[in-house]
Amino acid sequence: MAEDMVLEERENCRNGRLLDAELKPRIGPDTAEERLKIKEETGADERDWKTVVVQEEPTCPSIKEEEEEVYINDTGVSVKFEGEEDEEKPQFSPFHQGYGEENGEVERELKPERISGSFGSLGLRTEDDPEDFSEVDCSSDTDESEGDWKDLSESSLIAMKNEAAPSDTKDPRRLNMNNDFLCAICLEVFTDPVSTPCGHNFCKTCISTHWDNNVLFKCPLCNEAFNTRPQLKVNTMVSEMIAQFRCRERQVSRKSRGVLCDTCTGNKANAVKSCLVCVASYCETHLEPHLTAPPLRKHQLIEPMGNLEDRVCEKHQKPLELFCKTDQTCVCLVCPVLDHKDHEFVPLKEEFEGRKVELKTAGADVQKMIQERRVKIEEVKHLMKVSQDKAGREIAEGVQFFTALKESVDRGLDKFVKRVEDKQTAAEKQAEDVIRELEQEISELEKRSTEVEKLALSEDHPHLLQNYPSLKEAPPTKDWTKVRVCPLLYDKTVVKAVDHLEETLRQQMKTFKEAVELKKVREFEVEVTLDPDTATPNLILSDDGKQVRHGDKKKILDIFDMCACVLGKESFSSGRFYFEVQVKDKTQWDLGVVRKSFNRKGKINRSPYHGYWLLVLRNTEYKAYSDPRVSLRLPSPPEKIGVFVDYDKGVVSFYDVNTAALIYSFTGCSFTEKLHPYFGTGTNDGGKNSAPLIICPVYQNMRSFF
Repeated sequence: MAEDMVLEERENCRNGRLLDAELKPRIGPDTAEERLKIKEETGADERDWKTVVVQEEPTCPSIKEEEEEVYINDTGVSVKFEGEEDEEKPQFSPFHQGYGEENGEVERELKPERISGSFGSLGLRTEDDPEDFSEVDCSSDTDESEGDWKDLSESSLIAMKNEAAPSDTKDPRRLNMNNDFLCAICLEVFTDPVSTPCGHNFCKTCISTHWDNNVLFKCPLCNEAFNTRPQLKVNTMVSEMIAQFRCRERQVSRKSRGVLCDTCTGNKANAVKSCLVCVASYCETHLEPHLTAPPLRKHQLIEPMGNLEDRVCEKHQKPLELFCKTDQTCVCLVCPVLDHKDHEFVPLKEEFEGRKVELKTAGADVQKMIQERRVKIEEVKHLMKVSQDKAGREIAEGVQFFTALKESVDRGLDKFVKRVEDKQTAAEKQAEDVIRELEQEISELEKRSTEVEKLALSEDHPHLLQNYPSLKEAPPTKDWTKVRVCPLLYDKTVVKAVDHLEETLRQQMKTFKEAVELKKVREFEVEVTLDPDTATPNLILSDDGKQVRHGDKKKILDIFDMCACVLGKESFSSGRFYFEVQVKDKTQWDLGVVRKSFNRKGKINRSPYHGYWLLVLRNTEYKAYSDPRVSLRLPSPPEKIGVFVDYDKGVVSFYDVNTAALIYSFTGCSFTEKLHPYFGTGTNDGGKNSAPLIICPVYQNMRSFF
């Protein structure tokens, strides 16, 4: 019989029907044995338990749908649902939350020795004492009529339950109990609150509609009459408080939203557990049978979860407890027998743990990938920063170059204009000299003409005859028939100027290109240190291996018979490399690279064929030791030589660093061995060539070459 009851209870759980064990707390005496036990422990008689009549449809989980006993937990109140009537009901203020609700009558008799406190703590007001209930004490013995509460709505019962718990003044939902935020007409929180002249607040729509439907303009609360319809003013303070309240209420609503109890009716409480067997979620009250009833205690409970149907086999309506490794799907205990024969199964939890470990590994891999991509992002950002800096420098150099070209064009134009103007000035000066000379002759001729005319008019015979010989001929003058003043000819003047400008620009562009090329090769700077083991005995090396000079001592050369030189420690067999050497104040030096197996003894021809790629200075003569050797003419003696090698392309180039000019390049070289930097100091020459060769660091900030 007991087994049948358990099966019936389990079936009721699955169907969502309310059980007696779910509808009442376990504190109340459910059986005669329990009542007897309570009576023995407390001395309370069953007659001390009072009654309450409920004539409303219950929506709270603590009230049953049918008339039966319900025991309220913490307050010690026993209520019994019967059909009794009670005395006059206390009148509640219209501000109260439950005012006006169609909830029927509620009569509750309290166990006197268990009830004490104030009505005010419940947020209730009556006309008997509308202001304060803090002094009301219910601890004295009363009969049924003295302890009655009437017109108690469901919300009032919920208020009692909430009041029993620790209060939280920060909970915005408690503002529902505050009369100041409720409209006395619609009994809802104010919407567009306005104030009447008497000081009461109403919803703007509510009070407007009320006065539209009435002849007299009265306040619905205090009945104060107004001669004319008052002008309503918005209560800004209340509006702001209501807005804050609604905002907090929405926030609390979002936080409290979760899985709801499947058994509750009306306002559903939040679920605390979900049952995989019943495929339902339960609140704390309706979960009680699963915690106390032995058959239900075997059910598998989990944290509240929605969509429980996803955890039940669609075909057999059984909980998913196994994992089919063959089909890679979750199955119930019936599936292996009917649909998954001869498949491999493991418990769902075991597969869950395994997959969880795999997910952790996958998560770690994903985190690693994320980290790698973050590193890549930083790398890209760094490269973009470098690129941006390079772009800025490139623009600056371009502006510098084109500015130099523009200045060259301007200078060429100025020279052209000056040349033409000077030529014109010279022509004008020549013409002025001719004119001045002609004017002078004209003046003399006019003077002679005057004298002749005067003598011709004279009647003095002796005077005329005496002066006639001196005046009969014209004064001496220049033969102007051979003097010609012609317009200046400017044939090809502009063309010549443009040709000259073109040559200037070509030279500047060549200089610019070499400067750009040198800047690029300088990026391949390598660290070079002199190798003392390869130095001839008459050389003196610095401690840091960066300088070498000739000691002016005649010694027998064991390693290098014909020259004083030393190699660099570093060798190179691929890629590109660059280094710079200061040669200032020297009259002799040899610089370049040699292959590792070059001939070190005897008289040899130092050429690329024998593994030498050198640039050489002897006094004032520069030569490239190619085959044949090439004499070079440099505009000025270089103070610093840059050596660049592109091993893969077979190129060895020498630059004048100060002018960024390319001195010479060996091209088409075939490198098959490691290459070493080569430094030859030449002889001391009695102190004339005592300055050292110095390996210098490369400075990227180069001066202007224009």
